[in-house]
Amino acid sequence: MMLKKALLVAGATLSLLGSVSSTYAAEVLRVGTEPTFAPFEFMDTKAREYAGFDMDLIRAMAKRAGYEAKIENMGFDALIPALSTGSIDVIASGISITPDRQKRVDFTAPYYKSGLSYMIRAESKNDIKDFDDLKGKHIAVQIGNTGAEYAKSIPGSHVVAFNTTNEAFMDLAGGNSDAVILDRPVLGYFLKTKPNLAKKFHISEGVADAEYYGFAVRKGNTKLLDALNKALEEMKADGEFQAIYDKWFAQ
Repeated sequence: MMLKKALLVAGATLSLLGSVSSTYAAEVLRVGTEPTFAPFEFMDTKAREYAGFDMDLIRAMAKRAGYEAKIENMGFDALIPALSTGSIDVIASGISITPDRQKRVDFTAPYYKSGLSYMIRAESKNDIKDFDDLKGKHIAVQIGNTGAEYAKSIPGSHVVAFNTTNEAFMDLAGGNSDAVILDRPVLGYFLKTKPNLAKKFHISEGVADAEYYGFAVRKGNTKLLDALNKALEEMKADGEFQAIYDKWFAQ
């Protein structure tokens, strides 16, 4: 009889613990990204997980805010529609804060200052010395990236848009385009990770359209927005943000 009671008490205790554990389990934060934008987001094939500055940062922010980040892969141009319909909770994909996007989503405080540069083949250095020399040229861009809009504003430019940055780079390497316009850190990371191509390409010294990146949440979702902003502020204060930044942008 005593053994039976002990087993009943143990069972009740385990049930209670299970209930408590379930109650305090971290809520899932569905994070949408387009993982072809290194060093901000990309697929680490060896680790078989999404990696990059954005990925490390949003995971850390989510944890501080009481969430567990679940990364979901989708096309860049599908991110805002997915956020608007509630398919995801936040966008972490090197997304620039622009007036047009601010009409559709709410952004966290900026976490990165970027700008646009162009990359050309090394043999074109004497012919293309600045952005003005891109007039009338064939320019490869990524769909949805602010570099695409900038390229269209260049007089006489012939703009070809691709789904991924790698496709744009291949178009340049193949001689189909004269330049690629993208965020400067993306171009730099491309050459850093492919030293065999470093002598074949050249990145412009100038930077156009300085801009800021932010994480985007659904319009009006102030609870999540405030939680993420609070986490980001705390990370900047205690050094965790700087540690993540130095991991990806030490140079």
